Amino acid sequence: MMLSTEQIQQFHHDGYLVLPEQVAAATCEAVIAFAQQQLDDDVAPIEYEADTRYPGAPVSRDAEGGLTARRLLQAVSRSKVLASWVTGDALVPVLRQLLGDGLRLVQAHHNCIMTKQPRFSSLTGWHRDSRYWHFQRAELVSVWLALRNETIENGCLLVIPGSHRLSIDADQLDAAQFLRADFPANQDLLTQARPVTLVQGDVLLFHSNLFHAAGCNQTQQTKFSFVTTYRAADNPPVAGSRSASVDEIIL
Repeated sequence: MMLSTEQIQQFHHDGYLVLPEQVAAATCEAVIAFAQQQLDDDVAPIEYEADTRYPGAPVSRDAEGGLTARRLLQAVSRSKVLASWVTGDALVPVLRQLLGDGLRLVQAHHNCIMTKQPRFSSLTGWHRDSRYWHFQRAELVSVWLALRNETIENGCLLVIPGSHRLSIDADQLDAAQFLRADFPANQDLLTQARPVTLVQGDVLLFHSNLFHAAGCNQTQQTKFSFVTTYRAADNPPVAGSRSASVDEIIL
């Protein structure tokens, strides 16, 4: 598919765009089954909730729920099906419309099947992914595939539309570069937040400078999402940084 002029304008204005019904339910279910098997077999690398140190997460891997998986890392190299989708005609033409030719699939960030599990899932505070990414410009696009329905109840993403275009003062952020809820200038900003609910197979595109957050999973079923990130050829990672630590895929 290709984006319409209106969709391109919407992405640049809001910092995100939902593309409905991009992947068949059967494919999503097959990816979930694959991910669950990888988790059951403890196929590294896996990030656990305890590793995030987010609010509500177990305090350590040794604590109750400490080995609750959060992210199945390096997902693209785990599966030919996933690799084919993220480098194929279903996505690449759309991403070229937003980023131009000479795309790179970034494997150092995201590149994961993200889970949010019952009981021990944590809250994710308001942040920009660019807070810990190191590229020449904070102008990357992430692709989020909903492998199951995503709702407020199971911890869907929350976004602040247009926040990718805002200049934020350092004192609006805490030491970890999350928005401070107690800072007066942030109150107006946070009232603009909205949930991005998704149906299985929907794809969310979002800018690396967009403020987003997520709640915990209050249901009895694990939420699964597949997330990858792309950059333009003229926006390389900073040498020696984490962003440059894994080879990229040239598209």
